[in-house]
Amino acid sequence: MPIIAGVDIGNSTTEVCLARSTRGQASQYLASSIVKTTGIKGTTANVPGIVTALTEALGKAALSIGDLTQIRLNEATPVIGDLAMETITETIITESTMIGHNPSTPGGMGLGVGITVALNQLGGIAGGTKVIAIIPQGIDFEDAAQIINSAVLRGIAVQGAIAKQDDAVLIVNRLTRKIPVIDEVTFIEKVPVGMLAAVEVAQAGQTIQTLSNPYGIATVFELTPEETKMVVPIARALIGNRSAVVVRTPEGDVKARSIPAGFVTVMGQKGKADVDVEAGAGKIMEAVERVQPVTNVQGEAGTNAGGMLERVRQVMGELTGQPAAEMKIQDVLAVDTFVPQKVQGGLAGEFALENAVALAAMVKTSRLPMQQIANQLTAELGVSVVIAGVEANMAIRGALTTPGTDKPLAILDMGGGSTDAAIITRDERVLSIHLGGAGDMVTMLINSELGLEDFDLAEDIKKYPLAKVESLYHVRLEDGTVRFYENHLEPQVFARVVILKDGYMVPIPFAHPLDKIRHVRREAKKRVFVTNALRSLARVAPTGNIRHIEFVVLVGGSAMDFEVADMVTDALAEYGIVCGRGNIRGTEGPRNAVATGLVLSYQDGEA
Repeated sequence: MPIIAGVDIGNSTTEVCLARSTRGQASQYLASSIVKTTGIKGTTANVPGIVTALTEALGKAALSIGDLTQIRLNEATPVIGDLAMETITETIITESTMIGHNPSTPGGMGLGVGITVALNQLGGIAGGTKVIAIIPQGIDFEDAAQIINSAVLRGIAVQGAIAKQDDAVLIVNRLTRKIPVIDEVTFIEKVPVGMLAAVEVAQAGQTIQTLSNPYGIATVFELTPEETKMVVPIARALIGNRSAVVVRTPEGDVKARSIPAGFVTVMGQKGKADVDVEAGAGKIMEAVERVQPVTNVQGEAGTNAGGMLERVRQVMGELTGQPAAEMKIQDVLAVDTFVPQKVQGGLAGEFALENAVALAAMVKTSRLPMQQIANQLTAELGVSVVIAGVEANMAIRGALTTPGTDKPLAILDMGGGSTDAAIITRDERVLSIHLGGAGDMVTMLINSELGLEDFDLAEDIKKYPLAKVESLYHVRLEDGTVRFYENHLEPQVFARVVILKDGYMVPIPFAHPLDKIRHVRREAKKRVFVTNALRSLARVAPTGNIRHIEFVVLVGGSAMDFEVADMVTDALAEYGIVCGRGNIRGTEGPRNAVATGLVLSYQDGEA
């Protein structure tokens, strides 16, 4: 009896279903396996991962590569996600330098305004002059406090101080007259001397009021209405901080260059549409739906959108050996998000969150790359390899092995890079759609909006629930419930927000509160998975009306997520649709649908 391996190459994982199968007879399933995909989906870099997954499945069934009769591959379409723009609202600061890094322990309290003066130059300042002292690296906190106290005795009005070292509280504790002091300023040597500056420190538990208000800054620096408009980005970046410094610098000292977001041109069978990316994700998606099915998407040259889309084509061209000009983008998912932007003029590595649009672009390549994978596998393993079918069509066959399902049936296959939908009618007609945007895009949004710069950490935040460690013996879970422990927890997790990963607590090395992390995670999932679920089902509904679909089975790796399935189920419940996770072959859960479908396609006599 022939032994068939169905291989599903996904963006994140490669899955295998191994079975004894004869044309026209029920298959005997032997084993399954799942490994991380090597390389970008749909390229020859996938081969090592495929071989590993096959070896693992064969090992479980006590078989070897030589026992295989045929390997059946899905027709994989690569999806690349990227941030398509720097900002929608430009951050331009031409006459101010700001320090808004919000050190954890600023000293003193209140607002101080004066001329910036180096600490060792205070002796030459005339009495009555209002100054802000700049304390460089290497000055001991006791010496700094003594110099400031001496200056105050001589009648110099020291209004505040800026320090490089973590000494603010130690300095303030030794002053005869308390002033606001900000420390941990990385580039203290870049603070301009002889310029008007304002230092503000709020009391513990509160945030600054004056420097986070554009009119407050205007009052301090006596700005004109036109100049006040220019400091709005500064005020926005300082909202929520406990401390801040704003220094007025000579005109032209700080310059900002902004790259425009640009236009995207969406071409489809119903026409084409030009959309300004600054209009936001909603307008881009309106254009996509208006002209769909999409045949290609192009970006304006010299802009962020154009650069991102061109980069996608170049990467795929290099990987597949096809000219970049022949790479067609067959779908995009646009999502409004935020990206941390480095503030021009910042002296402590300050960032401000700016509006942005994230795009997941799905590239349509020829069948050639898949054939290259098949040829390489045949050469390596000496086994017949067949490209068996479209991913969504195979997934619906696999989904029908879920107990309690029958035709007509729709499936949502939610993976790492794409969301596929398919529907099979009672008379065996199958309609399917393949859309860009899934788990990898959610991870990208979490990584960007929380400013993590750590894709693995963002992936863990996406996949696992959170908790706040409130003592060494208990944590508060994100749903508000409390869990107690008999033995004390590790000291490094105390008072931290942690990820509850496989029985372990992974502390998050950032100061974001639990509620914010949870909100970012859930909103990212809704904007990607719920949006794609609704638009993909609308495309495959025989009448074009999603309400005419009765049953939906969720499959794919992202269907295993602890909250995505509930989100999609809630969204579809509004349309009267019965929806739930699949259980492929009654044993695999929502995994292995495509790989199982590939085996079934052999059983049904397909080439």
